Amino acid sequence: MIDPQVRACIAAIAAAVANGRAPKTIYDHGQSRHVTISGQLSGDRVTLYDHDRLCHVGGSVSGTQLALYDYGRSQHISLKIESEKFTGYDYGVSAHFSGSVRGNAVTLYDFSESEWTHYSN
Repeated sequence: MIDPQVRACIAAIAAAVANGRAPKTIYDHGQSRHVTISGQLSGDRVTLYDHDRLCHVGGSVSGTQLALYDYGRSQHISLKIESEKFTGYDYGVSAHFSGSVRGNAVTLYDFSESEWTHYSN
């Protein structure tokens, strides 16, 4: 199972890249709360700070591929974004995920839990 806080970070990064703006606070409908996130998106780099876990998540952007590192768990995350859709893999828990970004709405499906989570930013 992908940790709910990590899922929120993935959703924030996917929204940032899909919408071309810096990662920011996101509302997690599954947890019924705002997840405090700040960050930067600049060319081939994305950096995010998760204020709840007190750690960075970031990495490189190469076309539609993102190679991310979660410093809080010392684990890699791969993310591929094509238009409104994204897919990826959390190496920390060996779990695939996918989702979509439509404006301010993000949905993420965690294959390890067979569960959808909805976000808005």
